[in-house]
Amino acid sequence: MRAALAAVGAAAALATTGAAEAAPAMWVVRDADSEIFLFGTMHALKPGADWRTPAYEAAYQKAEAVWFEAVVDPIEPGVISGLVERYGVDRERPLSSRLSPRQLKDLEAVLAEGELTVAKIDHLRPWAAALVLSMQPVRGGGASVEAGADMVVTRQARQAQKPIRAFETMEDQVRMFAGLPPEVELQYLVDVIAERRGKGVRKGSHADAWIRGDVGRLGKGVVGAMQSDMPQFYDALLKRRNHAWAEALSDQMAGEGVQLVNVGALHLLGDDGLPALMKARGYQVERIQ
Repeated sequence: MRAALAAVGAAAALATTGAAEAAPAMWVVRDADSEIFLFGTMHALKPGADWRTPAYEAAYQKAEAVWFEAVVDPIEPGVISGLVERYGVDRERPLSSRLSPRQLKDLEAVLAEGELTVAKIDHLRPWAAALVLSMQPVRGGGASVEAGADMVVTRQARQAQKPIRAFETMEDQVRMFAGLPPEVELQYLVDVIAERRGKGVRKGSHADAWIRGDVGRLGKGVVGAMQSDMPQFYDALLKRRNHAWAEALSDQMAGEGVQLVNVGALHLLGDDGLPALMKARGYQVERIQ
């Protein structure tokens, strides 16, 4: 679930001038007595993915606390299924009744690739079904949430007893999807179906662009496309959340010390990305990787 919550995005990328050698993008925010490192993660990766750099390790060791979008490790049994049942199920309006015959046929073809049927997900709301479809190729390629950057660092911080903080709860994240306007929620599913069938804009390998620190490709190809094509989705998934997180980080900057923020890479891009928002608040912001 967590990986899927960041599998889509929105806006134009920040310039790469001054960045270090190709590696996942990272910025540092400074004032007189505080530093906050902003690291863009990929929530699902293949086991053994080589993304940790000396710059990231230095930031982790220096940080007095590490931040994530939400803390999901360990997960209480039944938490995810309970949230999906509460927010992602509509047994009165089957998913198949919301799609055109052509869209339904395409959905059947996409599900068959993962050995699923429409009957298996017909009770889901469109947003929940879209997440299922988005995760199929990720899992089919050997990636997992457990091997993702967020979970790897969460486990490391827990073992080291380093303080862990979060901007949201898992329920907050699920409610964000569940609160989408009905037409936006349905369009999200339709777009995912089209992309899986090769009829929509192909974003290429997000993981490859991420590990190279290619914010141009992620920003223009993913973030910018969402901002122009699905502005309400962009507003819910990225803009409103980023502004709330920037407010929380400004509160932290009012104190002193060093912290490391790990959030999905798309949250760091564009005019509504965290680096731009923190710079607009008057802090010194520098891309260091």
